[in-house]
Amino acid sequence: MADLKAMKKSNGPACPTCGKAESLDNRPFCSERCREVDLNRWLSGAYAIPAVEKPDPDEQETGEILPLSRN
Repeated sequence: MADLKAMKKSNGPACPTCGKAESLDNRPFCSERCREVDLNRWLSGAYAIPAVEKPDPDEQETGEILPLSRN
């Protein structure tokens, strides 16, 4: 995670990956490396919001065992 001391020292916006001051070429990141680290986090699902799915009432199990028909 970003170092809080580095964020507090900089006068401008901080890199969301490491907390250093952002560069104009890689804004809002400080370097191409931090930009790629962030992209990898998005692509790997690290930034995903966990969801709890409610059971579908149409798919509830009835407890019946249905025979397999083999014709």
